[in-house]
Amino acid sequence: MTSTGDGKGPLRIVITGAAGQIAYSLLYQICSGDVFGQEQDLIVNLLDITPMLGVLQGVVMEIEDCSLPLVKGVFPTDSVEVAFKDIDVALFVGAMPRKEGMERKDLLSANVKIFKPQGQALEKFAKKTCKILVVGNPANTNCFILAQNAPSIPRENFTCLTRLDHNRAIGQIASRLKISPKSVKNVIIWGNHSSTQFPDARSATVNVNGKETPAYDALKDDNWLKNDFVSIVQKRGAAVIAARKLSSAMSAAKAICDHMRDWWFGTKDHEFTSMGLISDGSYGIEKGLVYSYPVQIKDGKISIVQDLKIDDWSRDLMDKTQKELIEEKNDALKATSTE
Repeated sequence: MTSTGDGKGPLRIVITGAAGQIAYSLLYQICSGDVFGQEQDLIVNLLDITPMLGVLQGVVMEIEDCSLPLVKGVFPTDSVEVAFKDIDVALFVGAMPRKEGMERKDLLSANVKIFKPQGQALEKFAKKTCKILVVGNPANTNCFILAQNAPSIPRENFTCLTRLDHNRAIGQIASRLKISPKSVKNVIIWGNHSSTQFPDARSATVNVNGKETPAYDALKDDNWLKNDFVSIVQKRGAAVIAARKLSSAMSAAKAICDHMRDWWFGTKDHEFTSMGLISDGSYGIEKGLVYSYPVQIKDGKISIVQDLKIDDWSRDLMDKTQKELIEEKNDALKATSTE
């Protein structure tokens, strides 16, 4: 595997919402070399709002106490200028969560106030080669806002997290067949990281007893694949919150690491994963919309997997999630114009 790092000194990473529980689950994995490799030194900037600086000091103490040899500096800050200066990787974990009784347009308006200035800070202070992953929800539309405000950074450098949904889909199929998740390949998450997303197993394969088989053939249950499977993956985040009374921080952190590791080192031959990208119009999706696609990655370059067969059932679900994303985008643009 070859890294896309330049090998010239430490990799500079910023994590926003760094005092939160996803960042807390994420930091050890990054700082231990699990994501960018065991030879890559790191400098990590931790950005959060001013009242959380005390918490960040505690996080810094813990990183120091882990005695991780790759970490060459950890800097807690409430300043976007400090946080985004010359960074190589930006992980936007922080966002305004939906509160009880909050309408979606109110949530979008609140997040515009966060992601518009952060996009402007990216534009002004970050390296133009910076790789960007938006995690905070609504992730697709927050990514769109960010990109709108950082026009000189290449469009292909903006991504949002649908790897958590992808991993959930793999987990459901593996559990159903009583096989290891590593035996399940090429599931797809289309569209929005929301309850309209389309988890698609039509291109998926499974390895059962050493034999590669289409998932549909192995499961022999089209009804489950078209109904319960889709619904479970769509609503999994809400189910975790209902059971745990907290969001899915551990699995989200793992998915962030999977997403960035694949971007850094590439996907395996004949395998693909799911990422939210700025659409180039592939599969009839509106150009410029941030939409989750099946992708392959080589030498740091993300390519949408082309020419997959789309039946009427799939097209309907792909269009439904696109419609929601267009509505979100329009609401976000309205909120941006009134800022």
